[in-house]
Amino acid sequence: MSDSKKVFIFGYSGHAYVIIESFMAAGYTIAGYFDYHEAKTNPYQIPYFGFEGSVDVSSIVKSDYVFPSVGDNIIRAKLVSFFEKHHLNQCVLIDPSSKVSHSSSIGLSTYVGVNTIINAHAQIGKGVIINTAAVVEHECVVQDFSHIAPAAVLCGNVSVGKSTFIGANSVVRNNISIYEKSTVGAGSVIVKDIITAGIYFGNPCKQQF
Repeated sequence: MSDSKKVFIFGYSGHAYVIIESFMAAGYTIAGYFDYHEAKTNPYQIPYFGFEGSVDVSSIVKSDYVFPSVGDNIIRAKLVSFFEKHHLNQCVLIDPSSKVSHSSSIGLSTYVGVNTIINAHAQIGKGVIINTAAVVEHECVVQDFSHIAPAAVLCGNVSVGKSTFIGANSVVRNNISIYEKSTVGAGSVIVKDIITAGIYFGNPCKQQF
């Protein structure tokens, strides 16, 4: 891994602003950003280097870090695949305000947000977002490219499948499994396993689509 504290972000909109401030709090310098188009507003005055599909990213980034700063699970997965294909230096971003157990594991290109809690022996995959004030309890498994939204709570031994979205303020009871590519609406209470992909919400949570 690089010894540099410089990072290039991929995507520059609302979620990226949160990423930028967490990187700055952790002592990193944002060296620049890649996106489809140059942003109309640039509140952090970050240089634009083009779209990753049309420029030689490796020659620009060199040994510095890269990070996906988009909330969409599908796009984030494509970006991580791009990083892997081009052997770019990925990192884990853990906001200094969060509390993360030393016995947990966290994959590359994952973001652990402001005031989040990840407890003992939790396993977090790559390209995951554990967003503001979310709680991931002991022995939970959150698979690659999932997004646990602000203030959501995963009780102990919850398993979240790949590319799943758990909405803000949702609560998942202990020992629940959630199938991959599922979407759980904000404020839902999940008390039964979700065994097929779909859109779920409510208290108790039920499949809607």
